Amino acid sequence: MTMVDKAALDRTLARLIDKLLLSRTPAGFWQGQLSSSALATATAAFALAMVDKAKYQTLISKGLDWLGENQNPDGGWGDTVRSISNISTTLLCWSALAISDSATGGHRYRESITKAESLLTRFAGSLEPAVLADSVNKQYGEDRTFSAPILTMCALAGRLGDTKEAWRLIKALPFELAICPHQLFKWLRLPVVSYALPALIAIGQVHYYYRKPANPFTRILRHLTHSKTLSVLRNVQPPNGGFLEAIPLTAFVVMSLAASGEKGSDIVSKGAEFLVNSVRPDGSWPIDSNLASWVTTLAVNTLASAPDFENILSVNDRKNIRDWLLSSQHREVHPYTHAAGGGWSWTDLPGAVPDADDTAGAVIALRNLGLSDEQVTNAAMAGIKWLIRLQNSDGGIPTFCRGWTALPFDHSAADLTAHAIGAIGTWLDKLPNPLRKAAEKSVKRAFVYLEYAWKEDGCWTPLWFGNQFAPNQENPVYGTSRILTGLCRLPQQFNRGCLPMMQRGVRWLVSNQNPDGGWGGAKGVASSIEETALAADALAEMLSHRCMTDQNALSNFPVEAMRSAVLGGVRRLIEQTDEGTLVTPSPIGLYFARLWYFEELYPVIFAVSALQKVRSLGIVR
Repeated sequence: MTMVDKAALDRTLARLIDKLLLSRTPAGFWQGQLSSSALATATAAFALAMVDKAKYQTLISKGLDWLGENQNPDGGWGDTVRSISNISTTLLCWSALAISDSATGGHRYRESITKAESLLTRFAGSLEPAVLADSVNKQYGEDRTFSAPILTMCALAGRLGDTKEAWRLIKALPFELAICPHQLFKWLRLPVVSYALPALIAIGQVHYYYRKPANPFTRILRHLTHSKTLSVLRNVQPPNGGFLEAIPLTAFVVMSLAASGEKGSDIVSKGAEFLVNSVRPDGSWPIDSNLASWVTTLAVNTLASAPDFENILSVNDRKNIRDWLLSSQHREVHPYTHAAGGGWSWTDLPGAVPDADDTAGAVIALRNLGLSDEQVTNAAMAGIKWLIRLQNSDGGIPTFCRGWTALPFDHSAADLTAHAIGAIGTWLDKLPNPLRKAAEKSVKRAFVYLEYAWKEDGCWTPLWFGNQFAPNQENPVYGTSRILTGLCRLPQQFNRGCLPMMQRGVRWLVSNQNPDGGWGGAKGVASSIEETALAADALAEMLSHRCMTDQNALSNFPVEAMRSAVLGGVRRLIEQTDEGTLVTPSPIGLYFARLWYFEELYPVIFAVSALQKVRSLGIVR
């Protein structure tokens, strides 16, 4: 069995807990720090240039400077400064640099542009507009959520050649459908996913502005719905101007409307203001404002596993977090997704929308804070009802909307499903009978989906997390770890449905550990702090699970191999963090349209959770 220095474990854990506590905002919750994004920086700088180059010249120049300084050696850009180059981000950065002459008073980026063009030629085969457009369309397939905006920015930047020919290469989006009742959306099979309604309208309108449809009926229909769809867009724009708090989405809307004769629109001015308020001191932009709700509930649920939780977070600290969570719960029907009240978003800012993962995390945190009263119980029950209503006919839980489409980010996901039923499990003993029965039924239906979603080799893949070096850029280590953690939160009455899945997941994690003791997104992929911590955490949770006291169940788990794997993971975490003094995040997060990001708090939170659980097991002496 792998040996671990207990003193080193204690030092590492203490330092990481201190780091986590010091990361709180003055209000007492966590906000985190998302990675700067080349894609967000390129789109934001370009959008501001489309609105008013002179007014925003300083921000535009700083953004372009940041892009120049953070170009990869191969001439491209990835989604983060730690990401490999990809064609989408490189195209957008190349397009943004097209404005450098007028924005900076001289072509300061000739070398960067030349290097980018060389890489794009290797990616696509040539810089011919038709070839570039075909490469982008092939990458995203039927989902035009991101292919249409990318090509739109390329066209506006002049990167697709002559204006008339450029718009022939971009498939028009049917923006007129935005005026249809939202109940019909899932039946219309739109070529974009549910969260992209602003892009559907804005990208559709700029395409219509430059290239009118040949079909007279379609041309008349789009002319008649132009103002009405802008009203729809205006109604879903939040007070701070940022659609979904997303810098790229907001930038695409702003540049498209500004280019189609709407520079004076209040939608454009509010969107530009959001971009200005979101820029960082170094001139870069992140992909989103923050993940405050998500990282706060992750932190609370991590610290709650410590035996001295009440000392780590005082009563006043926990009250402040509780009150903040209660205040950020959505109470009314959301104007964007039309989801009923009861859910939570990834942040408390006005542009976010309620989703399954954050609702589950908040429901669990409200129980873990240990300050339950009628208000807290009612909020948790509302969250559970929201999750049950969201459940798809296949038994799985999607992200935002029930039964929207089969496109990515809108269908059931194993990690979301396990998180949701885990949240239900934490409150099952407190639920009144009608809701309890509905909750139990929901859990059993979820088991059916999880069995379906299970891969033949014993793992599950997540929706919102990946690994850029793993096969298909998936992250079965994250997915399998999170499914095990979610199942562990269920009461004993569900053991019969849980245990077979637990056994398969455990065996997969143990067999996919790297020789260095850590885990990457898959076996053979370089170990990261995040993935090592998640796997060790899940296995430690299983070792302390009540089923381990049942001899019949125990015989089906490789207990000694689990202990050895956990200790190997702990030793690797101690080494990777230099005993808690150095924590480097990895780009394992996936944002909308499979954009990579890393979050500064992920490795800290995940490592604290794993180390706490292992120390509580008593296997390190």
